[in-house]
Amino acid sequence: MTTPSLSPKPHPTSEPAVPGPPTKHQLALMIWLAVFPTLTALNLALGHWLGTLTPVVRTFVLATIAVPIVIYGLMPQLYRLRRRLLTRHNQ
Repeated sequence: MTTPSLSPKPHPTSEPAVPGPPTKHQLALMIWLAVFPTLTALNLALGHWLGTLTPVVRTFVLATIAVPIVIYGLMPQLYRLRRRLLTRHNQ
């Protein structure tokens, strides 16, 4: 004979499930949406100064400025937007 469990049964939560990680295609789109405007803005803001540099140094400067902006500033925002869109869509 089995005895009933004394642990409480889980209650359904009202919060939607958190979406999993983005697919490769979603991640590629998110990265493009972050990188293209960042590089465009940097080129417009620093173009005159960057034009005096060699291509390798110019690329190094752009990457050094753009990567932290994209990784720490824009990608977290895009992940939040994606989560908000997917959880709103599933409700």
